[in-house]
Amino acid sequence: MNEQIKQIAERLRGLREVLELTVDELAAQCDIRAEEYRLSESGECDISVSMLQKIARRYDVALDALMFGEEPRMTSYFVTRADKGVSIERTKAYKYQSLASGFIHRNADPFIVTVEPKDDVPMYYNSHAGQEFNYVLEGRMLISIDGKEQILNEGDSIYFNSKLMHGMKALDDRKVRFLAVIL
Repeated sequence: MNEQIKQIAERLRGLREVLELTVDELAAQCDIRAEEYRLSESGECDISVSMLQKIARRYDVALDALMFGEEPRMTSYFVTRADKGVSIERTKAYKYQSLASGFIHRNADPFIVTVEPKDDVPMYYNSHAGQEFNYVLEGRMLISIDGKEQILNEGDSIYFNSKLMHGMKALDDRKVRFLAVIL
């Protein structure tokens, strides 16, 4: 697994230890399967943003602190220059670039997400509290929400209940880039 995933795993373990919680206690409090959390903390598997968001919200920790190891500080505004947002490549297929990492106590988490085409890999599904907005900037993607599939082209958007199981996949053997705002 890549180095960034291992660093997130170390931050997860560090937070859990500071809170003096067992793996089972943290998993139960965050409504995460204990085995899924245990694997994530090992750094040997992909760590979903939805799981990180559940943990961040439950313990009032900035999502950026878990994902990027940086604490946001700005309270009035925060500018992210083109292609300069803090980013993490969770797997070879998914890259998240934060657009508001320096703003503290955000009500939403905006990202530019890049998904590489991987026809041989099944779609990864997740769910998380709140709502989500996706706007396709480049390419085409298949999005599945609660078993219903939609194809989104450049300029298309979708707003949905992110508690429903959802997943995305790049189409046409081309990468897809989209704005994702998680509320």
